[in-house]
Amino acid sequence: MQQSILDIFGKLGIILSDDALLVLVACFTLALGYLLARAISARQLRLIERQLQDQRQADQSLLDDHLDQLSHTFNSLSQTALRHNNESFLTLAEQSFSQLQSNAKNDLQARETSFASLVKPIQQSILDTGQQLRKLDADRKVTEVKLGEQINNLLSSHHTLQSETRNLVTALRRPEVRGQWGELTLKRLVELAGMSEHCDFQQQMSVDTGNGQIRPDMIIRLPSERELVVDVKTPLDAYISASEATTDESRDRHLVQHSRNLKQRVKELAQKQYWEQFSRSPDFIILFIPGDQFLSAALDRDKNLLEFALQKRILLATPTSLVGLLRAIAYGWNQDKFNKNSEQIKNIGEGLYQRLLTLTDHLNKLGKNIDQSVDQFNKVVGSFENNTLPAARKLASLGVSDGDPVEVSRSTAPASRRVKLPEDAN
Repeated sequence: MQQSILDIFGKLGIILSDDALLVLVACFTLALGYLLARAISARQLRLIERQLQDQRQADQSLLDDHLDQLSHTFNSLSQTALRHNNESFLTLAEQSFSQLQSNAKNDLQARETSFASLVKPIQQSILDTGQQLRKLDADRKVTEVKLGEQINNLLSSHHTLQSETRNLVTALRRPEVRGQWGELTLKRLVELAGMSEHCDFQQQMSVDTGNGQIRPDMIIRLPSERELVVDVKTPLDAYISASEATTDESRDRHLVQHSRNLKQRVKELAQKQYWEQFSRSPDFIILFIPGDQFLSAALDRDKNLLEFALQKRILLATPTSLVGLLRAIAYGWNQDKFNKNSEQIKNIGEGLYQRLLTLTDHLNKLGKNIDQSVDQFNKVVGSFENNTLPAARKLASLGVSDGDPVEVSRSTAPASRRVKLPEDAN
């Protein structure tokens, strides 16, 4: 073997020493032994694995048999245990359920009682509300009936009002009716202003003139024996036609005619010249128009109507302005009455003052007499206390009388003061 190794290395051109050769042989031997050992070990491992596999299969078969036996045994035991457990569970469940049912029943009863106590006021309120609703419904039905009756009455009144309005419009188209209405309105305004007493309200007073008789509608008496002449004019034909017009053009045309009619009444009244016939009257006349709307409609169409009337010495007055004028005149009458009564008040005051002077003198004399009476009374009491009471007290001390002691009090009335009038106090 060594020779073979030497030949191999000789061919390779490598010369080895004996020691190296020995080492190399030893390494080769060890490698060969190792390979042989590995081959033997692998064979033994395969044999052992085969044996182990056979043993594992045998153990597995035996384990399967044991597992089958254990499974059958466990199934039998589990079924038996389950049967007992089910019976015990059912018994416990029945007991628990019965206990739970009893508790739930008690709790339910308690809840029902509590809920009933809560619901009872609500139920009572619902009943009361239902009763109130039924009452309201009954009242509503009665109210509906009454409302229907009122509506029917209102419709009837409306129709009646329409009829009366038509009749009034028809009547106001008659000059004599318009004149009476204006005079009646004037009288009511005088009564409203409280001037009936001072005006004397002499309607239709006639005055003869060279051109015939003129008749003012009313004479208002003023303080200082003055008079104010009032004449009523109600030119309403054109105004009524304007209110019944169906077009704006027709309405404007009638309102313009209404303004012209009122202006013509101003001219006619100015020609009467009442201020010349009534010497105690101012130099103007009041033209009374029994409606503010009548004058406003005329002024809308003729802006210079007021100025024209004033130039003619005519003062246009409506119910509003006339009441204000009458109130002012009533105030003047009150002031005049107060001035006339002031002299009487002065005379009465002087007489009252003289009577007060006489009464004051009498009171002062009475006070002096009272002072003298008090002095005399006190002197008598002093004499009685000094001369009589000592002996009476001695008799009382000796047992003659068991009653109250004799006592006399002096007068404590203050001295009278002189009564003074306000001017004497100074």
